[in-house]
Amino acid sequence: MAALTDAKRLVVKIGSALLVDRATGKLRSEWLHSLAQDVAWLKGQGADVVLVSSGSIALGRGVLGLPATALSLEQSQAAAAVGQIRLARAYEEALAPHDITTAQVLVTLEDSENRRRYLNSRATLETLLGLGVVPIVNENDTVATDEIRYGDNDRLAAQIAVTVGADQLILLSDVDGFYTGNPAEDPSATRFDVIEAITPEIEAMAGDAGSGLSKGGMKTKLMAAQMATAAGCDMAITEGSPLNPLKLLNNGANSTWFKAKLDPHAARKRWISAMKPRGEITVDAGAARALENGKSLLPAGIVEVTGDFGRGDPVAIKDHEGRRLGLGLSRYTAHEADAIKGRKSSEIEDALGYPGRAVMIHRDDLAL
Repeated sequence: MAALTDAKRLVVKIGSALLVDRATGKLRSEWLHSLAQDVAWLKGQGADVVLVSSGSIALGRGVLGLPATALSLEQSQAAAAVGQIRLARAYEEALAPHDITTAQVLVTLEDSENRRRYLNSRATLETLLGLGVVPIVNENDTVATDEIRYGDNDRLAAQIAVTVGADQLILLSDVDGFYTGNPAEDPSATRFDVIEAITPEIEAMAGDAGSGLSKGGMKTKLMAAQMATAAGCDMAITEGSPLNPLKLLNNGANSTWFKAKLDPHAARKRWISAMKPRGEITVDAGAARALENGKSLLPAGIVEVTGDFGRGDPVAIKDHEGRRLGLGLSRYTAHEADAIKGRKSSEIEDALGYPGRAVMIHRDDLAL
């Protein structure tokens, strides 16, 4: 089993049933403040932390006096609009005493499926984490319809873990791990401590039932584990209702860990290297040396641009002798790349007519 203190970057998913008391519809303030203590402890260990939090609809439902029965789409979106501002304020107030700055990040499924939006989300989250901020991520329920929804925050959390290159994803749940069957129905069901590979037999053990306030059942958690572990991120399911749930997990509380085969960095490089290039970029000798030394590709080192690629598309990188150096995800279109090639970062805005990014291909998006 893994120690949370080993992680450099963690994503923690918090379900509605943990945040909101189902009887009163009010925030579980004592629990949230204990979670804030855990986040401060992890930050003190040098880790980046991202929280993926449900709860906006559950909070808004209580404020608006909406029934406990199923809500219409319009009622859900209205509840989310009211609840989101309260949820963000609650996290801000819980983490502020620990000198931790928070940010609200609202996303939809389109933000991960659309390459441009994905890159924007990745850049924003990376910048926030680099500044020491704890992002609070939630599905943008005020605008999302069924066609553009994740529908559950288990898979959303896994997508965020992939986006930020986390090495651990923690699902704080109403169950303490993954069982051979539904323990509420099968007294003989046993819990796995560690799952090294998600086999068809493991998949067959997953059920559908979720709690009254949350939509994610064990199948969605298994789907999240498949997504996370494929990207090099270990994932844990553990019961989140006790106070200080992350410290309890680190101290050996019941849980199931799904193990990744690669670390996030290696998994991302492998993913990029398997892509088909949409164009080519030729670089000078200085840029080639910089890339080999682990640096990003700057526009100043580009000699020639060929092909028709968009922002986020994979492009092959070659040196001035035509030798292929690697493959990377471009932060500019082919047209933009051609306009800024050979230019210093300070000259990009003059060349394009609008501000641009200093880097053509970031080293994290580069497989040599």
